[in-house]
Amino acid sequence: MIKRRITKEISIGNVKVGGGNPISVQSMCNTDTRDIKATSRQIKELADAGCEIIRLAVLNKDAASAIKDLVKVSPVPLVADIHFDYRLAIQCINNGIAALRLNPGNIGRKEHTQAVVKLAKQQKIPIRIGVNAGSLEKDLQDKDIPLSEKMVQSAMNHIKILEDLDFDLIKVSLKSSDVLTTIDAYRSISKKVDYPLHIGLTESGTMKGGLIKSALGIGILLNEGIGDTIRVSLTENPVEEVFAGYEILKNLKLRKRGVNFISCPTCGRTQIDLISLAKKVENRFRNLDKDITIAVMGCPVNGPGEAKNADFGIAGAIGEGYIFKKGKVIDRVPEDKLFDRLEEIILNS
Repeated sequence: MIKRRITKEISIGNVKVGGGNPISVQSMCNTDTRDIKATSRQIKELADAGCEIIRLAVLNKDAASAIKDLVKVSPVPLVADIHFDYRLAIQCINNGIAALRLNPGNIGRKEHTQAVVKLAKQQKIPIRIGVNAGSLEKDLQDKDIPLSEKMVQSAMNHIKILEDLDFDLIKVSLKSSDVLTTIDAYRSISKKVDYPLHIGLTESGTMKGGLIKSALGIGILLNEGIGDTIRVSLTENPVEEVFAGYEILKNLKLRKRGVNFISCPTCGRTQIDLISLAKKVENRFRNLDKDITIAVMGCPVNGPGEAKNADFGIAGAIGEGYIFKKGKVIDRVPEDKLFDRLEEIILNS
C-alpha cells in the first residue's frame, strides 16, 4: 500500500483536498467561459465522468461575469484561472468561485495582491500557485541551476508573498512538459512545504503520447506518496482527462471509482474482431460507477483462465464467443450478439 505524504487540508467548495483525503481528479473546460450554455454543458459532461474540480479560463470581465451563472448550475466546485489582472480575481470571488489559480507575484503592485488576498481570506477561497516551466520569471530563467529548481524557487517566491499576508489556503503545482523535470520539481518542493500539491504535466501532448507521459510522471509521484489532486492534461476532449486520471488512480489502488476494464493484446488465435469489440465494451461501461472488472479476451484457450478474477467477460471463438462470470462460462452466442448479451447480463446483475 502506498504511504501518502500528509499535507495541510484545504477545502475547494465541498471537496476536501490534502490531509489524507482521497486524491481528487481535476480537469479544465476548453470552451469559451463567456459562452454560458456551452460551458455549462461541458461542466455537466465532466461531472458525469467523475470530475471533482473544474477549472475555467477567465480572460476578461465578461468571462468573470459568467462565473456567477456557471457556479449556480455546476454540480462540482469551479476554479478561476487568472493571469495578471487582479480585478478579475476579485470579480470571480464576488461571483461565487470556489478557488483561484493565480500567481500572486504576477498581478502587479503590492496593494493589488493585498486586495485579492484579503477578500480570499474573508471568503475562505484557496489559491493555487501554478508554476509552469515555460513561463518562469526572467531572473530565474537566467540562473545556472536545473530547471526543476528554478520552478521550485518560483513557487517558493509566490508562497512567501501569500504567507507574508498571513494567508495559508494554498495549493501548489509545478508543471513541465518533461517528465523527469516535473518529477524532480515535485520531489524537491514536497520536502520544503506541507501545502497540498496538484500534480500533472503541462503540454503533455495528444491522446497517445500525452497519456504515456502523464501516466509516467503522475504515476511515479503518486507511488512516492506525492500528490493531492491530479490532472492528466491532453490535447483532447477534457472528458478523456478524467477517465485517464481515474485509470491511473485505480491501478495504484488509490481510488476505486468505476469499472476496471481489461482486454488481451490479440494474437494469431484470435478469431473475432476483438479490437472493435473491446473498444465498444469499454466505451459502453466507462461511466458505470461500479467496482467491477470486465474482461474482453480473444480466445477460449486462455480467456476465462487469464481473466478468472473478472466479474464479467467475453472469450472469443470462431465467429462466436463465450460469456463468463467469475471465471465460469454461462453462455455461448454468435459474434454479432456478444456485445448485446454481455450488456444485458451486466445491467441485470
